[in-house]
Amino acid sequence: MNDVAARARMLGMSGRALSFGVVAEAYERFRPGYPVELFDVVTGYAGRPVRTALEIGAGTGKATRLLARRGVAVTATEPDLAMLAELRKHVPAGVRTERAAFEDLRPGERYGLVYAAAALHWTKPEGRWSRMAELLEPGGVFASFGGPVQPADPVVQEAVRAARAPFLESDDVPSPDGTPPENDMQWPGTELQRSEWFTGVQQSVIERRLTMSARDYVGHLSTISAYLVLPPPARKQVFGKIMQVLPRTVEISADVIVHLARRRYEP
Repeated sequence: MNDVAARARMLGMSGRALSFGVVAEAYERFRPGYPVELFDVVTGYAGRPVRTALEIGAGTGKATRLLARRGVAVTATEPDLAMLAELRKHVPAGVRTERAAFEDLRPGERYGLVYAAAALHWTKPEGRWSRMAELLEPGGVFASFGGPVQPADPVVQEAVRAARAPFLESDDVPSPDGTPPENDMQWPGTELQRSEWFTGVQQSVIERRLTMSARDYVGHLSTISAYLVLPPPARKQVFGKIMQVLPRTVEISADVIVHLARRRYEP
């Protein structure tokens, strides 16, 4: 059993979910951070100062930094040791860190905000929202945010898709509850709307455009789980094919899709 599979078995998570540790430094280098507007959206929804927060699946701490540098006392949890070590290099002093998967967390301290940055889809659906509610103060806020990072030009996007096709049909993470992409409300908003524990579900989009070199865009792809679980020779081939179809500079669509909900005072 390889290291990823062993850790997945120990933590009860899929190998794809725990594939990131092998590229922790690349994840830090190539994954975009989060814009200040995200902090404004979350705190505006909260309607009061957010003083304490818990992050689920913190990765290298890009979202943690956004909040911690604005005075929020953040506890960052992450199941992968390599990712956690990278996170600890970059977060401000005072951020609490813990090696834990979401399913490992036990009721105790409650927070004004619990959030997941491009990580919620790796959690188990069974008991997800009751467990989330147990981590929140009554009236506290849950936030989930993330989104695809892809070429903004449809022609370039199609060229990348065609280059990838012999190796991967798609590099997206499918909707965990099967919500079609054309629906107005996307997951996890769809689940939150059905949950007895949450109310006031909102979905919004922070539009964002970035510019990357072709090499940096392929570096970003090297941190995507769909590529990470390919055999190394296939991974090398697909990245070579994609490099061949990219312009030297790639305009990137990196919109941040934000889902917000409030914990009910009484379920």
